[in-house]
Amino acid sequence: MQDTATPALIDVPAQMNTTDFLEQQSREDPDNVLFTRRDSTGAWVDVTAAQFHAQVVALAKGLISRGTQPGDRVGIMSATRFEWSLLDFALWYAGAVSVPIYETSSAAQIAWIAEDAELSLVFAETPRHAQTIHEGLEASALQSRPSVLQIEGEDLAALRDSGREVSAQELESRRAAATTEDLATVIYTSGVTGRPKGCELTHGNFVEHSLQTIAAMEGVVGRQSSTVLFLPMAHVFARFVSVLFIAAGGRVAHTTDIRQLIEDLGDIQPTFLLGVPRVFEKIYNSAALKADGDGRTRIFDAAVDTAVRWSQASAEGRVPWTLRLKHRLFSRLVYSKLRARMGGRVTHAFSGGSPLGDRLAHFFNGVGIQIIEGYGLTETTAPVTGNLPAHYRIGTIGHPLPGNAVRIAEDGEVLVRGSSLFRGYRNRPELNAESFSADGWFYTGDLGRLDEQGRLIITGRKKEIIVTSGGKNVSPAQLEDAIRADLLVSQAVVVGDGKPFISSMITLDGDVAPSWLRGKGLDPETSMKELTEHPEVLTHVQQVIDSANASVSQAESIRSFTVLEDDFTIDSGHLTPSLKIRRAEVMRDFQRVVENLYEKAATRARRR
Repeated sequence: MQDTATPALIDVPAQMNTTDFLEQQSREDPDNVLFTRRDSTGAWVDVTAAQFHAQVVALAKGLISRGTQPGDRVGIMSATRFEWSLLDFALWYAGAVSVPIYETSSAAQIAWIAEDAELSLVFAETPRHAQTIHEGLEASALQSRPSVLQIEGEDLAALRDSGREVSAQELESRRAAATTEDLATVIYTSGVTGRPKGCELTHGNFVEHSLQTIAAMEGVVGRQSSTVLFLPMAHVFARFVSVLFIAAGGRVAHTTDIRQLIEDLGDIQPTFLLGVPRVFEKIYNSAALKADGDGRTRIFDAAVDTAVRWSQASAEGRVPWTLRLKHRLFSRLVYSKLRARMGGRVTHAFSGGSPLGDRLAHFFNGVGIQIIEGYGLTETTAPVTGNLPAHYRIGTIGHPLPGNAVRIAEDGEVLVRGSSLFRGYRNRPELNAESFSADGWFYTGDLGRLDEQGRLIITGRKKEIIVTSGGKNVSPAQLEDAIRADLLVSQAVVVGDGKPFISSMITLDGDVAPSWLRGKGLDPETSMKELTEHPEVLTHVQQVIDSANASVSQAESIRSFTVLEDDFTIDSGHLTPSLKIRRAEVMRDFQRVVENLYEKAATRARRR
């Protein structure tokens, strides 16, 4: 076995909880801006620490007044918005436990969460969400159905008004009671496989992880930092960053419409971004398409190549003077414009959820935006390792964050333990027994290795290993990530379990396709159905697959593929809210497509 650990940088008092971060901010610098939010007219307005504290206190008193008890679980079903953080902290001030519910959740999923968490109250963003929640509650086995309050409307104002008789002393007693050992939230996994599991995260998970991360990322996250959150707040990644920024005194804005992200970045001018690889691929693709539309494709391609080569050379500590000159030239001509489209002040970004391709990481690094890849799970309160600036190495996901450790088991499985690790699955003692070793290590289900410096490299998912009929073990992630990095491709799913060779299902990016076709001198109005069999598209996809195949052995390479008419989406049930493939659902719904792939290949082989 291989082990690596990073000692804690800060001693965290056992009596701390997440609310102490806001107490400190409002006491020490009440005029510091913690949030920028849109008002009812759509204009951006600042919210200071003192103002946020006052709103949290008013809502917490309202919760106490209407009967919320310490330890009560309260659901929040909403898109990413300012009120998410507001309710999160109000619940913690009142001594309650918040339970996120994805806004895309079905009534059946809500019924399960309501039962398992024993919800006493649920906040719904819109009337549509409230209706789905009511349907779920009616289908649940709860004997006492929780009330549903709506974020949009008058319910929050009424809740604030109802708490005026609650004393400051009673609220402070509730707020200060929780320690690092106490439950802060139950986050239900998005369910790549099976029924969602309730991960119990403590105040200590958030407090220790936030303080240790701030110490480890000095100069990256602090009072001077700002970010725009657009990932789902129901997901642990955005949730952790939300708490992290309050701890650091940084400024957070929220956007619910990813299509408006570029405009919001221009308004907020963040210094730090949080995303998943698909977001950074979209930013790159947008820049490439704009260059193509302006007739500057050759210049853009040269700028990309220069950025990648400069980043690679910088990592080795040897940048030729000719490359330095070209990099400076393109910094003025190309990179500065891309940075401006992202607000002009972004220096760092955190990427997680799935691997970011090395070339894309080198490109952004060469542009002047260091993307810190991290590895983590809901069970580890988001990242447990990070490719931090002090030991930055593209192609790895870094060392354990302070207070955490990583072990590689004999079979290659990644095990973790430390201050970020959750306390266990709610109501699942048998699963907890399976998930933890006798000495406290958590089995992640991922496969990986450590490089010579102890940095983690993920090589696949244990449960997703494909075994061909010839007995070859294939990890699909490496091939899928390489294919998905292409401009025209949206998603790739590698298949071949029990089959004689590896194949893939490909979907196209509907936003990119018209511009791609126009650049080829083809009709940009060509339908997706026609594109699935278009010779130019098939040739291009084959070239992308050939390039991906170059990184694996012949036995692991993709031998056939099909292009699907419809993309995999969250709404179709084939992507999680954090944009990861739900492989079991895809394989179930596209079983006939996969069988056709191999039947056609067999027919072609017989004709030869």
